[in-house]
Amino acid sequence: MRTPVFMKIFSRALLLLALLALFFKPVFSEEPGAASVEKTVKGVYIIGNKTVSSSLILSKVKSKQGEAYKKNTVDEDIKRIYGIGYFSDVKAEIKEYEDNLDITFVVVEKPPIGQIIFTGNKAFRDERLKKELKIKQDEILDERQLKESIKVIRELYYKKGFTHAKVDYAIRLDPATNKAIVTIMVDEGKRVKIRKITFEGNKAFKSGQLIKLMATKTAWWFFRSGIFNEDAFEGDLEKVKVFYENSGYLDIKLEPELKYDEDGRFLWINIKVDEGKEYLVNTVAITGNAVIVEKDIRKAIRMTAGKAFSQEAMRTDADAMQGLYFEKGYIYATVKPETSLNAETNNIDVKYTIVENELTFVDKIEIKGNVRTKDKVIRRELRLRPGQPFDGKKLQRSKERLYNLGYFEDITFDTEKTADNKANLIVDVKETKTGEFSFGGGFSTVDKLVGFVQVTQRNFDITNFPTFTGGGQQLAIRAELGTVRRDYQLSFTEPWVFDYPYLFGFDVYQNTHLKAADVGYGYSERRRGGDLRLGKEFDDYDRADMMYRLEDVKISDVDDTALADLQKEQGSNIISSLSLGLTRDTRDSTMSPTKGYVLYGSVQGAGGPLQGDKNFVKYFGSSNVYFPFFERHVLKLSARAGVVGAFGSSDAVPIYERFFAGGADSIRGYKERGVGPKDPATNSPLGGEAMLIGGAEYVFPVIDFLKGAIFMDAGNVWQKEGDFGSGGYKYSAGTGVRVKTPVGPVKLDYGYPLKVDPGEKKIGRFHFSLSRAF
Repeated sequence: MRTPVFMKIFSRALLLLALLALFFKPVFSEEPGAASVEKTVKGVYIIGNKTVSSSLILSKVKSKQGEAYKKNTVDEDIKRIYGIGYFSDVKAEIKEYEDNLDITFVVVEKPPIGQIIFTGNKAFRDERLKKELKIKQDEILDERQLKESIKVIRELYYKKGFTHAKVDYAIRLDPATNKAIVTIMVDEGKRVKIRKITFEGNKAFKSGQLIKLMATKTAWWFFRSGIFNEDAFEGDLEKVKVFYENSGYLDIKLEPELKYDEDGRFLWINIKVDEGKEYLVNTVAITGNAVIVEKDIRKAIRMTAGKAFSQEAMRTDADAMQGLYFEKGYIYATVKPETSLNAETNNIDVKYTIVENELTFVDKIEIKGNVRTKDKVIRRELRLRPGQPFDGKKLQRSKERLYNLGYFEDITFDTEKTADNKANLIVDVKETKTGEFSFGGGFSTVDKLVGFVQVTQRNFDITNFPTFTGGGQQLAIRAELGTVRRDYQLSFTEPWVFDYPYLFGFDVYQNTHLKAADVGYGYSERRRGGDLRLGKEFDDYDRADMMYRLEDVKISDVDDTALADLQKEQGSNIISSLSLGLTRDTRDSTMSPTKGYVLYGSVQGAGGPLQGDKNFVKYFGSSNVYFPFFERHVLKLSARAGVVGAFGSSDAVPIYERFFAGGADSIRGYKERGVGPKDPATNSPLGGEAMLIGGAEYVFPVIDFLKGAIFMDAGNVWQKEGDFGSGGYKYSAGTGVRVKTPVGPVKLDYGYPLKVDPGEKKIGRFHFSLSRAF
């Protein structure tokens, strides 16, 4: 009885399986080559694209003509084409032949952008927000770029204090043009300003000290907006945390509390501080040193037992140790700092492990990045030569000398090991513009209104036709016309004659200063002539200079009531003089020095065997010393002195060779040339045969392009050389700013005279001029 039933069930099951096999057979056979050998790709094609080029799409496709067909590769190709961002749909169509097949990718492009609309924005204009967009009108819509743009706009609002700002977008297809209309919707919210910042729980440091570390500030007059920027605040918390950690508080925890008023416009910030334990340095161990004795290493580091532990100080000390080895030529020496907690003292044991490696010598010197400047101009400033051991001090001095040329905005040194104890020195420079054609105008308290035109090439090469650049020479042609000045000058300098450290140069000029009593000229003066200059550099810091000057000086327009001493100066005289000078300059930069000093002394003789109409000898000396304080804070102490005397047939020193003081470049707060002997009849300055001026100036940064200064000046000019230092000093104090502008650095000082002559008023004065260094 069971057998027929069983057979019936079995036969029905077989029938069902057969039907299922027939049903699924077409599906399985769609896979190319599934029932045959693997087929190769005959061709790969793109259809449907209108704006995007086929070559761009094919560059993303891995399925290639002549290669074996792989379905997984085609699937990945579809994803890669989608990844371009310009398509709303991508499909692959396979057309089979007997031995091969074609792959056609059918793409549907996203619509182009027809219009971009902003709504809700008040703080920023549409034009300003469009600058932040990574999408553009008439380009294909890429939503990834659009989302990125939304993030950037939101960040822009956050930075301006709109911490509640919301930015979103909507896309609508215009059926008439088949283009996308993108609407960017801004909900600015309230602009948040900080009312108060407090710290709670801090014991080691005062709240004011911690607030000074932060960029986040409350509003203060016109100088601080007080707007809240969340990213900046997060950075400030990190600054405070690092400050604590570098003071030994390694377990420091900060918990900020932000409280807004009901309108969300004002913010009170309270930062809870959990200082934790102060960790001190228990011991400092140094191992692995043989070339440098431990005593000398310890002199170079800051971290000692008993001091607060600081990760920053530890890293700085490791760098200082490495610097000691670098100076001695061990450029591949390594210093590994390690710390451990001392179980007995619960303080930090510090260990520096030194691996000295070998003394390394310079193999070759490679120059990179110099497009205009000749190699030799760079090489002659380097203090290292092939075959010498590497020396950190010489490399630093080399970099200073290269920067002082004014040809490069960036200089980096690198090394490339060539043998066990040899390495190439690679000097990579980034050139800056050295040629200038400039014209303009301005005003100064010395020269009044003035206009000028100037052509300058600091990196001139007289032999390099047609560019005339790259040789390290200097050429300047300048014309200056103003209400009291008319100057014309041509200057040329070759600092390395025939590639030797000898300087040759000349100047040809005509300088005219019209009568202007308010700037110390009770007469008109015209100087026409030229000079020849020779110089010799002895080493990195010392040089000597010699100059022969021949000029015709004409004095005119002297008041009839002036002293006979001044009346007899009228007319033309030939000055023939020879000057000898010595300079020692250890400054780290000639453009913006922060440390070092420059000393200068000279003697000038005119007439006598040199002929000419006037006979005199002039001695002059000056010093400027720079002391760094904090970051970019500099104290400058300066002094200059001079005496001049007539000899032979000349009974007096001519007025145009005497010393004058007072004004922008000497004793600020006084009139130009207002310190020293004056004509009692006209009150015009007469100058003197002896001068002594000193000053102190403290310069500090305010913002990137602005520096502040406070100063004190003192000095006097005496009528006769024998009166040098005999008293009558004038003193002044004041403040000023140094501004870096596109047309050049500007110096504005306000000086107040602390001592005046009888009958004079104590009136402060502004002094405005171009600054020679910034």
